Order: sequence, then C-alpha cells, then structure tokens
Amino acid sequence: MEYPSLKIGNLTAKKPLIQGGMGIGISLSNLAGNVAKEGGIGIISAAQIGFRDPDFEKDSKAANLRAIHSELEKARAIAPEGVIGFNIMVAMQHYGEYVREAARAGADLIISGAGLPTELPEFVKGTDAKIAPIVSTEKSVKVILKYWDKKYSRTADLVVIEGPKAGGHLGFDEAQLEQFDQNTYDEEIRKIIKAVKSYEEKYNCRIPVALAGGISDANAARHAFELGADAIQVASRFVTTWECDADIRYKESYLNAAPEDILIVKSPVGMPGRAIANPFIRHIMEGERRPPKKCLACIKTCNPAKTPYCITEALINAAKGNIENALLFCGADAWKAEKIETVKEVIDSLFESCV
Repeated sequence: MEYPSLKIGNLTAKKPLIQGGMGIGISLSNLAGNVAKEGGIGIISAAQIGFRDPDFEKDSKAANLRAIHSELEKARAIAPEGVIGFNIMVAMQHYGEYVREAARAGADLIISGAGLPTELPEFVKGTDAKIAPIVSTEKSVKVILKYWDKKYSRTADLVVIEGPKAGGHLGFDEAQLEQFDQNTYDEEIRKIIKAVKSYEEKYNCRIPVALAGGISDANAARHAFELGADAIQVASRFVTTWECDADIRYKESYLNAAPEDILIVKSPVGMPGRAIANPFIRHIMEGERRPPKKCLACIKTCNPAKTPYCITEALINAAKGNIENALLFCGADAWKAEKIETVKEVIDSLFESCV
C-alpha cells in the first residue's frame, strides 16, 4: 500500500500520522517510541510528566524537567531514527520553561494547544525544534499565524486542526460543540487550510496540516486526506495498545465504555473536555467538591480554593489504574475499541485503502 510520507521542514515521517499527546502519563516514552518506530510521529505529553518521580510532590517542576529528558531518551532508544516530540499545553504553569527544556533536550517537534501559543517561537529560539499550534477554528489559526508573522517574522512548521470529536480538553465552547456537525466542520477545516496556504505563499515554504478528532478508522482517515489534510493525528486509538504507557485498567475502561458513557465535562482548566462516565465524574457533575490534597501548581487558571477537584490527582489516578477516582479523558469514538492491539496493528488499520 502506498501513501505519502509526512515532511516537516527537514524531518520526514514515513507515515503521515502523528500520535496525539495524552496526559497525565498516557503517552510517554513507550507509546511515543513505538509509534515513531513504526514510521509515525511519536508525541510525549509533558503534562506532569514527572509524576512517578519520588520528589514529585516536593518539587513537581524539577521532577517534570528531569522527566522531559529521561522520557525522550527512552523513546529515542526505541526509535533512534524516528521523529519524536512533545505536546505541551499553554495552560500549564511554567509553560515556557518546559518548552525550552524539551527543545534543549532535542525534541524534534513541539505541539502546543490548550490556549494560544503566542510565545512559542521565542521559547525554541536557537534550537532545531519544529513548532506546531493546535487550532480548532479559522479564527484561531489566523490569530496565531498573524501574531507569529508580525512579532517573530516566522510561521508554523506544522498546524494541527483538532475537531469537536477530539478527546481531553477541547478548543470549543459548548455552543460551538452544538454548532458543528460533520458537514459544517468540514467547511471550517477547508477554511483553516486556506488560511495556512496564505502563509505558505508568504514564506515560500510547505506547512503541512494534520487533522485530529474522531479519527478512529480507515474511513475517517481517508476523509481527512480528501479534505486536504497532509496527515492525521490519532490519540484514543492508541490508548488500547499494549505499548500505551497507561495502566491496563485505564485501557479496559475504553473497552467497557458504551456510546452513552462518553460525556462532555467541565475541566478545572476552564475548558470543556470529553471523558468516560464513572463514579468520580458523576459526583462532580452533581456538584460534589473534592479539594486538592496538595496544590501542585499545574494549571495557570486553577484556583485551589475553589476548584471542584484537582485535575492532576484525577489524571494520575487514571494513569495508575485507580479508575473509580479518575478523570478518564477520551475521544468521541473511544467506545468503539474492542480489544488491546499493537501499535503496528492500529497504524495498519488506519491506512487500509488509504492512498
């Protein structure tokens, strides 16, 4: 089967596929390294990446900075020739420091969303790291590319479009989630790609576009390429792989989910998110508050005195398999997962009949 490679500047991935970043602790070195080994782009989530460090609660920032290096090194050991990067959320405390550390560590690519990454070019200056904003609307891509153009006289190396069927934090308010169906969002995708093309022309360079959100099978992948995407970004399908870094009980929560179990929830980050229903999230939706045991200063917008729950605690519980007390982020099609597969099997299935 033939399909185009993905070129991002001087980087080349044999397959036009990016594995989406999933935190906390869902996409670390093992998943990212194995995706890169199979020819895709492996992405490590930097969100509280050092949560297993014995000093994490004492100094989470230092633990996270150390883990950026160690996780990248382990991923490189799996895929020495692969393309490996980080997903780093703008909403994170110490965002700039984490980006700088990932770039210094030798990340090939930094993908950044959960806010507009206005200062991202500054943070990778002097390194070879490529940069990619995550956008969801024509307005957001125009804002960020115009800002980078005017302030830094540069543009994106890659743009990731994350649609309304994505998992985790979403780049839409609830009204927009209701507004966009498949057809209306397809039109939005075309507008985003057109906006990106204008900066390709200005900078005389290629800016590939990856489409994310609800890409769970070959039909969805094929549709993305038909819309003009150069690549797909896939996250939820990789949760139910043997190589995924999460606990087996987290993976089984996907296998056990029904369509009605996939909910839109409000995150302490201040954005809507998509997650699997469980006792924890139902209690929170009913108004119960679970204050943080200790604030780990993870998110800029979080007020520990008022937040309904600690997102770090809830996501660490998920990664460790404490499912009853976890926030189980997922994509809209997570319920379709039927078995644990290998990364290779997932990638092969996504590109069936794709040319």
